[in-house]
Amino acid sequence: MRLGKILAVIGAGAAVALMLGAAARPAALAQTMPGLWEVSGVPGMKTPARQCVSEVLALGQFEHRKQSCTRRVIRDAATVTTIEYSCPDGGFGRSEIGLVTPRSLRIDTQGISDGLPFHYVAQARRIGDCPSQQTAARH
Repeated sequence: MRLGKILAVIGAGAAVALMLGAAARPAALAQTMPGLWEVSGVPGMKTPARQCVSEVLALGQFEHRKQSCTRRVIRDAATVTTIEYSCPDGGFGRSEIGLVTPRSLRIDTQGISDGLPFHYVAQARRIGDCPSQQTAARH
């Protein structure tokens, strides 16, 4: 009985460690910070888009930025993270996010959006903190 309790505690500890590891920020993005990011180089956009992100990894699904997609990190190196994601409407993508500096990223993304293929390389740079709710309400 005592051995069973010990094994249960060890198993629970391992499960918690796995969950914490899965929630950890990828190594390539460890130096980056959430906030207001400006994304340029997207086809059809004449001016850079600004996006407030609470998780920098979300920039990897920029094509589907207004959707709740599930993401999975498939490669995590020192300066490059690759993700795959799928969205409820059938759209999906694969993005390679390269760290240029802690405030600058290169996003090579491709997939299917609105039933059509896409592929482009965008640049993202952190331009500051997200505006507060009160400030955003005034503008």
